[in-house]
Amino acid sequence: MSFYSKLKRFVIGKPLPNDAYKTERLNNFQGLAVLSSDAISSNAYATEEILKVLVLAGVAGLGISIWISVVIVSLLAIVVLSYRQTVAAYPSGGGAYIVASTNLGRNPGLLAAASLMIDYILTVSVSIASGVENITSLPQLKSLHPFAIPICLGLIFLLMIMNLRGIRETGTAVMVPTYAFVASMFLMIGVGLFQQATGQVHVAPPAIKASEQLGIFFVLRAFSQGCVALTGVEAISNGVQAFKEPEAKNAQITTAAMGVILGTIFLGITYLANIYHIVPKKDESVVAMLAHQIFGDGPIYTLTLVFTLLILILAANTSFADFPRVASFLANDGFLPQQLQLFGDRLVYSNGIVVLSIFASLLIVVTGASVDALIPLYAIGVYISFTLSQSGMVKHWLNERSEHWQVKLFLNGLGAVCTGIVLVIIATAKFTEGAWAVLIAIPLVIALFLAVNRHYKLVDSRLAANDQDLENFASGSDPEFLPPTAVVVVGEIHKGTLEALKYAHSIAEEIAAIHVDIGRTDRDELQSQWQKIEKDVHLEIIDSPKRSLLTPIVNFVTEFEENHPDTSTTVIIPVAVTRHWWEELLHNQTAFFLKNALQSKSQAVITTVRYYL
Repeated sequence: MSFYSKLKRFVIGKPLPNDAYKTERLNNFQGLAVLSSDAISSNAYATEEILKVLVLAGVAGLGISIWISVVIVSLLAIVVLSYRQTVAAYPSGGGAYIVASTNLGRNPGLLAAASLMIDYILTVSVSIASGVENITSLPQLKSLHPFAIPICLGLIFLLMIMNLRGIRETGTAVMVPTYAFVASMFLMIGVGLFQQATGQVHVAPPAIKASEQLGIFFVLRAFSQGCVALTGVEAISNGVQAFKEPEAKNAQITTAAMGVILGTIFLGITYLANIYHIVPKKDESVVAMLAHQIFGDGPIYTLTLVFTLLILILAANTSFADFPRVASFLANDGFLPQQLQLFGDRLVYSNGIVVLSIFASLLIVVTGASVDALIPLYAIGVYISFTLSQSGMVKHWLNERSEHWQVKLFLNGLGAVCTGIVLVIIATAKFTEGAWAVLIAIPLVIALFLAVNRHYKLVDSRLAANDQDLENFASGSDPEFLPPTAVVVVGEIHKGTLEALKYAHSIAEEIAAIHVDIGRTDRDELQSQWQKIEKDVHLEIIDSPKRSLLTPIVNFVTEFEENHPDTSTTVIIPVAVTRHWWEELLHNQTAFFLKNALQSKSQAVITTVRYYL
């Protein structure tokens, strides 16, 4: 086993057989942790995003946050019920992409997919950056703030490794932090309500000077900020096949549980923030201030902060579960590289996990791990996918007309209208803050999908063999079915050269040999050695005044092919194989670069004959 194989096995574990796929699936408790961590984690900042806007209108403005939260939770209920219907109708998963593609057509499906994939990348970046920002804002850890970017990149790498180990292991790893956060939030809400009921809350309203009128646009802007609470709600519908059987039923149960948990905590935090007159601060989160008011300085307060930090970081895990799945659907339909639809050693879409990690890391570097720079880009994509998914389900029920289809049609129609209105509000309110970048990025991603698809269609058309091609090949009457030729690349006369010549004689009737002189070849000596081993094959020695090895060989092979148009040519390159991987660094990589150069310029078959040192 090679060093790389040993390292890979140590890091991500032993390869799993195909028949282990069912045992690797998630139960409902694991599924809630893996696929809902993004949605549940939004409780750590959704209320704060509303209050940041309303605080500008003074204490009177803060009171309206409760009603904004009620509207958002009502929207959450509609979306959750709608996605339960999506799960039942499309149990194979795929969510918005599959629903929109099937019912609305290719382009709406690609729009949904591009929106989702951009949002998943943003989810990883926002979650990790937010978690690190909270960590480095602690008094004991403020010295780590200059290292925010390396810390973010390290956390993304750790999440990548965790997900490469398999979805079941990931589920086990994220369960404790996720449920610990949920428990701490319910405890905080319960104790806070108890303190209010028993008259223990004695917090004076803060002295805030109103600087703006509480107009309708102002309220809508606060509403758009709070709508980040719904990000991640669609994740379960994309990953239905990650659940144990019966997949659809378990996904529906988990979707309902996620909605109840998310809505309850969100309303509870917003209500208590008003009761305790919490005002957002730059260096302390609303949840932290609320926990301090309710629990004091004790260990429960500390644990609440720790669990909040963990859930913010682990929120990125939802994207690691869903981005590769959506990418695999797109790859299967020919809109992304085919490698993205393949399972890795641990029965997960390893290539998709790595791609997500790379793009999220690039975004962290470009934005400097700034949450303020990332938040305005957030949530646009997910509401586009919400609207397209619900619209697609409306078309689905109109076509299918199954039992109670009118009720289902109404629910999905209501969801499409509501999420569409919210999309317009968010896009308008956040456009100048950076949302324009997402609205530009989405068409670019769709253009990438279409370019990849055009390439695969071209490949299919060029490789397609008709019946006449098959008959000619089978009968041996194909006019191009002629004896092959070979070109041997000669560096020096050694055992590797002899092996290459043996192979050439075994496959070809006509052989050419080429050596490139970059100014260091003793031509007479080389020709003398060549005559001793090969009298039937001429050795062509080509001058290279500019000391290039690749260009003369590529030109020779191209000309050779032109002179032999009715046959196939094989270029044979002798390659030394070292005993240890590090010894490879002591040799030049001529064979590697030559193969790449020939592949782009020639139609010849390129093969290497290895000789072991």
